[in-house]
Amino acid sequence: MHIVVLGSGVVGVATAWMLQRDGHAVTVIDRAEEPAAFTSFANAGLVAPGHAYAWSSPKAPGMLLRSLWRGDQAFRFRPNLDPALWRWTLKFLRQCTAERASVNTARKARLCLYSQARLHEVVAASGATYDARDGGLLYLYREPDSFAGALEKMRILTDQGIALKSLTAAEAVAVDSALAPLQDRLAGAIFAPGDESGDARLFTLELAKACAAGGASFRFGETVQGFRLGGGSVEAVVTDAGEVAADAFVLALGVYSPQIARQLGARLSIYPVKGYSVTLPIAGRNRAPRLGGVDEDNLVAYARFGDRLRITATAEFSGYATDHKPADFDRMLSVARDLFPEGGDYGQPSYWAGLRPMTPEGMPVLGRGRHDNLYFNTGHGHMGWTMACGTAGITADLIAGRTPEIPLDGLLLQ
Repeated sequence: MHIVVLGSGVVGVATAWMLQRDGHAVTVIDRAEEPAAFTSFANAGLVAPGHAYAWSSPKAPGMLLRSLWRGDQAFRFRPNLDPALWRWTLKFLRQCTAERASVNTARKARLCLYSQARLHEVVAASGATYDARDGGLLYLYREPDSFAGALEKMRILTDQGIALKSLTAAEAVAVDSALAPLQDRLAGAIFAPGDESGDARLFTLELAKACAAGGASFRFGETVQGFRLGGGSVEAVVTDAGEVAADAFVLALGVYSPQIARQLGARLSIYPVKGYSVTLPIAGRNRAPRLGGVDEDNLVAYARFGDRLRITATAEFSGYATDHKPADFDRMLSVARDLFPEGGDYGQPSYWAGLRPMTPEGMPVLGRGRHDNLYFNTGHGHMGWTMACGTAGITADLIAGRTPEIPLDGLLLQ
């Protein structure tokens, strides 16, 4: 079959690879001029089943409320007149119960663990290089109460087969000596030895090259406008450069998926949640972290990509704007300096802001809607890099009529 994939982020390109592996002819369409130019461009870089907790937790409503007058909250609610923001936020709040958080976390963990295994298969087959770093990730806690709470809830993840280990501050420093200056201020850490990190953009660019070498066609600089329909099927996608006919289509447009899906009679509960990242050159510093991780009490993530240090933070519920100013990064850089005073060249920051395509549950949307040859693979939220190869494989399975290897509870379009 000829299959068109709409979107060339890490999810779209991974899907193209899986479909090509099955023998399909693949065309990828994107408004940008190259792959991974939007949400996948400068994300946290953590491949982290060990951090698959649902954002919609009992703590989230309080953070959103406090963010209206405090600037130090990891979640920030910026009200506007967009009705979609209010509809989505109400759905998100309905998920913020202990019971729903537990269910959503377990489902996310299962998908993330499956997806990581698929990532390794893709890397082995494609030869993609992307500053990958294995050996685990560290989740750091400064406050005894938050550390105790983390130890209590981590069973949700271990029940799904994810290896996690509680560490003292001294043990965390033994795992990564760059944390030595912080040792006296750490209550403890959780170590996920199977987690890893890598540059999602480099991976996507490399995998796109592998797809192109195998015959896939990439059409950049084309904006999807709609579809030509026939009966219960999609006959062609309509872009600002014309029509592209195919036997099947995969919608992987991230935050722009809901607008396109409405034309097909599908309502996707996906809304952009803005995140910020800053990348620093390590420039020979000998106190850069060896492994990535998260400062949990500040919700600041970090990862080392070769000679670069990536710092990420903030989940801002504010709409589709990606603008930013240096002051937006002050708090996360302050936390980074506290963690790793000599970890990078803080005088040469590279700033970026992107939009995570979030569903209220934190799970992506897969499967078919009303049309028998259009498949959804979108809404991966803050774990698109971790989930990409797994949902790509599931999408290829559904198109081929194969039964996916994991249950799809909470994943299929309702």
